[in-house]
Amino acid sequence: MPQINPALRFLPPLVFCLAAASAMSGMALSGTALADDVGRVTLTEENDSIYFDDDQAYTQGFEFVYLGPDVAAGSGWAAPFNGLSSIGLFDSGSEVSRRYQVIFGQSIFTPEDTSLEDPEHDDRPYAGWAYGGLSLIQDTDRRRLDHLELLAGIVGPAAQGRPTQNDWHQFIGVDTAEGWDHQLHNEPGIMLTYERKYRFIQPLGAGFAVDAIPEAGVTLGNVMTYGEVGTMLRFGRNLEADYGPNRIRPSLSGTGYFNADYLEDPFGFYFYVGAQGRAVAQNIFLDGNTFRDSRSVDKEHFVGDLTGGVSLFWSGNVKLDAGFTYRTEEFEGQDEDAKFANINLTVGF
Repeated sequence: MPQINPALRFLPPLVFCLAAASAMSGMALSGTALADDVGRVTLTEENDSIYFDDDQAYTQGFEFVYLGPDVAAGSGWAAPFNGLSSIGLFDSGSEVSRRYQVIFGQSIFTPEDTSLEDPEHDDRPYAGWAYGGLSLIQDTDRRRLDHLELLAGIVGPAAQGRPTQNDWHQFIGVDTAEGWDHQLHNEPGIMLTYERKYRFIQPLGAGFAVDAIPEAGVTLGNVMTYGEVGTMLRFGRNLEADYGPNRIRPSLSGTGYFNADYLEDPFGFYFYVGAQGRAVAQNIFLDGNTFRDSRSVDKEHFVGDLTGGVSLFWSGNVKLDAGFTYRTEEFEGQDEDAKFANINLTVGF
């Protein structure tokens, strides 16, 4: 069989996202803009075959994110933010940027040996997760980011994990995964997440700076329930425009937030490295279905990520991120830690 570049395996969702971006290009919250009145679409692709010829564990994920423009303080769109501020989830400050974010995505999980029609019972189950959602993001005084997100979708065959993986593998001449008949059953899924990040920044001169962004948060739902703490360190230019690259949950960072008004000049970049630890109470992709018998494994209750990469952006209109994540074992008996890469493209319009 001819050798195919493993990176080709992540093209179909990216092509889908580009088409969706074109369809969304006219979308905006008219009449609610404050200063940065540009909407942005971010296409995020995560795959263990971008750098590694591998298909196991968390093997593929893509996400389409639309970040709306600044919400005007006196508009009806600001009411949810004001309500959250009144109960202490969001903050007040002299300089506030408030955004809505719309999300669509899919994640795919497979066992280590995808050649078996009946996978090993002590390996993680096959599973797909397709979802949509909405989040509220507030940047306060360029030093604190509050993020409230609700995702809802479906786990199981209806998530279309099998055709996404196997149809593309057949097209490029790569062996298909044979055990999808044993994937998790259909189950509606939900995840509600609240995260808070702080920024501590030190200018270095000539436009360069370093910053540290510690974060803490909690996610509740039948798909995943966990608490998280982490920190990201960055070096570069125009660091105040965002709080790190968009990522697919669970992950360090993870919002499409960007504010072009905070750019000191048109070009920006940064190198980043970070770590996140999670205390996991529920993971449907390991624990199995909630209300039906299904494949499952004994999960590890403490999981850690190490991540690093680079981000480049031009005039607030185009942003490109590339990174790598190392994830510790997620279940008992897992043969090796997971490794996957991410590529993000953001376009403003």
